[in-house]
Amino acid sequence: MTVLVADNIANVGIEALREAGHTVAEQPELSEPALIEALQSEAPDVLIVRSTRVSAEALEASPDLSLIVRAGAGYDTIDVNGAARRGIFVANCPGRNSVAVAELTLGLLVALDRRLPDNVIDARAGRWNKAEYAQAEGLKGRTLGIIGLGNIGTEVMQRAQAFDLDVIAWSRSLTPEAAEAHDIGHRSSPEAVAADASIVSLHVASTPETKHLADRDFFAALPDGALFVNTTRAAVVDESALEWAMDEKGLLAAIDVMEGEPASKQAAFEHPLADHPNLYITHHIGASTQQALDATAMEAARVIRTFDEEGDVPNCVNLAAQTEASYQLTVRHRDKVGVLAGVLDEVRRANWNIQEMSNRIFEEGEAAVASIRFAGTYDEEAVAEIEEQNDVFAVSANEL
Repeated sequence: MTVLVADNIANVGIEALREAGHTVAEQPELSEPALIEALQSEAPDVLIVRSTRVSAEALEASPDLSLIVRAGAGYDTIDVNGAARRGIFVANCPGRNSVAVAELTLGLLVALDRRLPDNVIDARAGRWNKAEYAQAEGLKGRTLGIIGLGNIGTEVMQRAQAFDLDVIAWSRSLTPEAAEAHDIGHRSSPEAVAADASIVSLHVASTPETKHLADRDFFAALPDGALFVNTTRAAVVDESALEWAMDEKGLLAAIDVMEGEPASKQAAFEHPLADHPNLYITHHIGASTQQALDATAMEAARVIRTFDEEGDVPNCVNLAAQTEASYQLTVRHRDKVGVLAGVLDEVRRANWNIQEMSNRIFEEGEAAVASIRFAGTYDEEAVAEIEEQNDVFAVSANEL
């Protein structure tokens, strides 16, 4: 298989792909127009990206493209629906950078409380101002609200508890019983978390449902002088509401992601809030530790190896969770050339649309069983025609 690597990933992943016999074309830091050109010229079977945007136009550039691997957790930079329409698998590498993002989150909390960047700036400028910076409140005993308790949120929770922070959380899947098992408080909504916390950290995926989750109402619920951290995705925060909260409520904020951030690793940078005295901005480095980069690259290589060897795609994000199949047809048959083809001919004549199918071989290779889930109207005559075929042992059809 030919693999186009359109972003920098750790060498251990590249080496693992080459050792598995894949042809790897490394073209890191491709912009969208350059990506389209590379897809046309390289005609890869697999594309690996991190921050590079994969548009509908990019998907059309390589007819051989069958798998896109996002070397990270979030995949909002990929036209996932467009890939699904073209039969292109999209997979991610969840959980491999969770510790790195959690470490940055806790680092930003300490930085906000102690105003560490301002300390450093003043010291480098030759200004000694201990009176200004010796007024931190401290973190111990304060309430941290975590919005989203997936892999990263859980890692943040564990580290926060080591800081003696009281943790409360909201997550779509979090129940009061699960919260009690984690020794944290459960809240029924993001706004309820904000109302009861003096520190909030966001760890939800970027989806249409979470767009501007942190809006004006959310920030209004926070107490004055609260600390706020976003290391997830920019779209989760309404930046105009964030600005209002910093101006009107004395909110201290740190963000690792922001609207309109540069797509390349080095570029000129402008942001309307970049000079705000209450805001610390980092360079989208949440996942950028060598430990996380190595683990993510190896997971990307594993996904590709599994796809190549087994036809399966671990961590696939664009397969239907539920199909329109209404019946399951089970056919036990002799393992001979043409038997299954004859079964599928009858399926076609019955106008059944196959949604899922597998064919498993028994030991000694003399018999097999085909499981076919289809959408359509049950046709008893078609089932009988299949059962009467030579080398078919038995047929059953069950409504799902």
